[in-house]
Amino acid sequence: MAQKITLSIPDLLHERLKEWRKSFNFSKMFQEAVTEAIQKKEEFQKRFSEDFDMSEIIKRLHQEKLIWEKQFFKSGKDEGIKWARSAHYEELLYVINFNDTYELTNEDRFKVYFEQIHTTNELGKYASDDAVDHELMFMDGWFLGVNEFWTQIKEKI
Repeated sequence: MAQKITLSIPDLLHERLKEWRKSFNFSKMFQEAVTEAIQKKEEFQKRFSEDFDMSEIIKRLHQEKLIWEKQFFKSGKDEGIKWARSAHYEELLYVINFNDTYELTNEDRFKVYFEQIHTTNELGKYASDDAVDHELMFMDGWFLGVNEFWTQIKEKI
C-alpha cells in the first residue's frame, strides 16, 4: 500500500516541474532518491555499530563504486547534452554515426575538447593502468546525452 505525503518546493522548481510533468515519473524519482539516501545513512550507522567481515566490506565498497561510477555517468551525460546544444549539425551527425565510441576522444577534431573535459571533470585524478571505469562511465554518459539530445531534435530539423 502506498502512502501520500506533501512536499514543499520553491516556486521556480514548481514551474519547471509543471513543464516536464508528462516526461517524468516524479513519484518514482523521489522514491529512488529517498531510498538511496536512507540506505546510505543506514549503512553508515551499521559500520559503526557492527564488526564487519571481509565479504561485507567488499559488498559495501562495490555498492559505493557503483554510486561513484553513476556520478561520473551523470556528469558525462550532462556534458554530452551541453556539447550537443552548441554543436554544429555536421559535428552532431559525425558523433551520432561514429562507430568506436571511445576512440572519438582521439579524433583530431575533438581531441582538444576532450582533453579540456578530461581536466575540467578531473577524470585523470583516479586514473591508473587498471582503473579507468570512471572514464568509461563518463564517456558512456556523454554519448547517451548527445544521443538523447539528437533524438529530441532530429525530427524537427
